[in-house]
Amino acid sequence: MPQNKSSWDHWKLLTKNGRQVWAFKADSQNIDDHLKHADNFSEQELHAFSDDFAYNRQLNPTSADQVFRDHAIKKNGHHYSGDIPKVETAEEQTLIDSLIKGMHYFSQLQSDEGHWPGDYGGPLFLLPGLLITAYISDTPFPKPHQEMMQVYLFSHQHSDGGWGMHVEGQPTMFSTVMQYVSLRLLGIDKDDARLRKASAWIKENGGAASIPSWGKFYLSILNLYHWDGFNSLFPEMWLLPTWLPVHPSRYWCHSRMVYLPMAYCQSHRIQAVEDDLILSLRKEIYNEDYDTIDWEKQRNRVCEKDCYTKQSPILKWMNLFTNTFEKFNPAWLRAKTSAYLIRYINAEDAQTDYLDIGPVSQAINSICTWHAYGKDSEQFKKHVARWYDYLWVAEDGMKMSGYNGSQLWDVAFTTRAMLESDLGLLFPETIKKSYQFIDNMQILAEHETHQEFFRHPMIGSWPFSTAEQGWPVADCTAEGISATLAVHKTGLIKSGISDHRIQQAVDVILSFQNKDGGWPTYELSRSPKWLEKLNPSEIFADIMIDYSWTECSSACVIALLEILEHYPEYKTREIPQAISRGLQFVVKQQNADGSWYGGWAVCFTYASWFAVEALVQGKDFIDPELRLNCINKACDFLLNKQMSDGGWGETYESCSDMVYTQAKTSQVVNTAWALLALQAATQNNKEAIQRGINLLLERQLDNGDWPQENISGVFNYNCMITYSSYRNIFPIWALNRFYQHKGY
Repeated sequence: MPQNKSSWDHWKLLTKNGRQVWAFKADSQNIDDHLKHADNFSEQELHAFSDDFAYNRQLNPTSADQVFRDHAIKKNGHHYSGDIPKVETAEEQTLIDSLIKGMHYFSQLQSDEGHWPGDYGGPLFLLPGLLITAYISDTPFPKPHQEMMQVYLFSHQHSDGGWGMHVEGQPTMFSTVMQYVSLRLLGIDKDDARLRKASAWIKENGGAASIPSWGKFYLSILNLYHWDGFNSLFPEMWLLPTWLPVHPSRYWCHSRMVYLPMAYCQSHRIQAVEDDLILSLRKEIYNEDYDTIDWEKQRNRVCEKDCYTKQSPILKWMNLFTNTFEKFNPAWLRAKTSAYLIRYINAEDAQTDYLDIGPVSQAINSICTWHAYGKDSEQFKKHVARWYDYLWVAEDGMKMSGYNGSQLWDVAFTTRAMLESDLGLLFPETIKKSYQFIDNMQILAEHETHQEFFRHPMIGSWPFSTAEQGWPVADCTAEGISATLAVHKTGLIKSGISDHRIQQAVDVILSFQNKDGGWPTYELSRSPKWLEKLNPSEIFADIMIDYSWTECSSACVIALLEILEHYPEYKTREIPQAISRGLQFVVKQQNADGSWYGGWAVCFTYASWFAVEALVQGKDFIDPELRLNCINKACDFLLNKQMSDGGWGETYESCSDMVYTQAKTSQVVNTAWALLALQAATQNNKEAIQRGINLLLERQLDNGDWPQENISGVFNYNCMITYSSYRNIFPIWALNRFYQHKGY
């Protein structure tokens, strides 16, 4: 229900064609004016933030996105006035009433342009990178934003003084040092009791010298660590022949686009001016006297609490070579390298309208642009404007999102969830707006420099967030196709996305298929898997190439199967071959216990749902006995994990430990995924399905929402991320499937 917290009302979410910006005391919907009244505040109003945004992470560290939802319901809230089908049995009527209530509530959160804004936070190391950028460039955020950032950072501090890498994680050196430094940059005094506790945690666990390499980079930028203690990224590697497996163009694009600006910063040894705050911080986060630290000995020192992946022998050998090369590198070669790096950075900025591929890249690209062109340059000003696209306000304060949003992804899922049965047609305007958004977000043009700078062809693709951000994603394209075809089936849209554009999307999906038969995220795998031996991050796994994933592969297989149904004459040889190879990949990924590991959400319930859907729908493209065996094993796995209350629940440790880790209580999102899989399989498990359905019905709130429970997204095995809309999308989908197949 809407909250009565006056400070919440000072913030307004402005949207424009998918763009999302929170404004303080906005007097219009003009997104370009979002800072117009940012300085119009009283000290009393700022102090009220701490009261109105008071947050207890002990109850649930994952925020429920209450600020946005409160605003949306106040703006759009009304009672459902449409038809409600009446049936004879009470059980079916309860199901129908729940579905209509759930879809009606969620429809009220839809933006005018058709997407569902939402919290995409979770990682705690993102905001510090942006604050460091603001500090070194002397471009501070408005005071209300700074106050809200303080609220957020303190909201997620553990009782022992530390911070986790994500909101549910246990304290790490990386995150604790980053949050500590951030709060000092935001003006919190070192003698604040909360910071004293954090400083003690840092020193008791070895001090900031043992921060992982990403932390070493950020501290070097701030002049809180010496560049000599940072393993060389060998910027000159970018000048090597591109056919070499180790050339950075062959990295997974997120790693490529992070280490690109990092290499520029290192090549120039960019660092903040040594001021009183910097001098003080050097004493606050180290056990040693700063001026006496042997920096070269700190290069490979990593706190045990942070070490998720260890340096391989080949990486250590390479570091020995590159660190030696750094000492003798000729100035002319470094200048040539630097010129190439900034040209590449400029291209990424232009290709994404300065959003860049993600929040880490955006912040570091901003530093590079500031260094290369100055604070008053147009390039840097465009970067600063985009900082606000990554900021999100929730009841735990102002955070930095893991992307500029999950707009297209959520819309595609929601559209399919609502149209799983004809009850979704009771919300025609919601479906039409969703379709219009999907239409607007398809990428219809190529960048001039896409080939020069190693981009995968993208005409016809869909992105994860917005077309403006412009990075095509394989499974987002697949979900875009599936949602488009689902709407076309209804007849609600008379003209929209053309056959030609759908076929372009199919061509993109076909172009994404890897040699192993599976599908990656953004690009084909460009190097052998041994390249992972050069992973320098210590805190993430599988970041070096774009691997094939069960979820991505299953989504692409499902979309291609739907294309065969709607366009049976299109690419009659290529599509069936791709489907068969994709299903073979999915089968090979199945674990001995019948599950599949989920690389992009928590975890085994998620990937198992995708895999079962693909196997069920792909019955004509795989050996029947093998297919049935895989499905039966998957169902047995899920049924064995059902909890006593009828639900399913995993924790984030399932992702990081790669072993199914049961939550203390069942989770509506995991339950919905398991139910979707079991219902798709049509096995003899009606009682188990009914118990899961009952749990979803019981957990639904009076207003049609479901409670926010454990965090549900993940990337690179070890960092969790919030999808606030999942608690609505997937229960609706599971219940709608139950209704459609008359499971009651």
